[in-house]
Amino acid sequence: MDSDLEKRRELLFAAEPPDQVDRAYTILSGLPNLRTSKSEKAHTLEVSYNLRNYTLEGLERALEQEGFVLDHSFLHQMARNIIYYCEDTGLHNMEIKTHNTKRNEKDLFVEISAQHPHHEHASIPPELREFE
Repeated sequence: MDSDLEKRRELLFAAEPPDQVDRAYTILSGLPNLRTSKSEKAHTLEVSYNLRNYTLEGLERALEQEGFVLDHSFLHQMARNIIYYCEDTGLHNMEIKTHNTKRNEKDLFVEISAQHPHHEHASIPPELREFE
């Protein structure tokens, strides 16, 4: 049933750096088959996707690899792990291959993020970048 594959999740970011929710929104809005909206909750984006295209774990790992900082409080981390497990189990039970999904997420994310001048160096003056 396709409705089992449709997911609506929240991406919870740490309070610092302060502009990361807007930067993530810009990047994620450019990904195909992913609906992104700003939440009324602080430091939060809402995403909707089909498990044939994305997983929460894949999206969050790609964001962290790009330098975004997620909220890793105990309760949020526990909720994330449960969602990761449920999505992975659902994919396995429906015999949907996750390795293709995860590879595609990373490739798409890198491709989209390269088009936006948000890289970690953007806010660091050129003369200080060598000290990172």
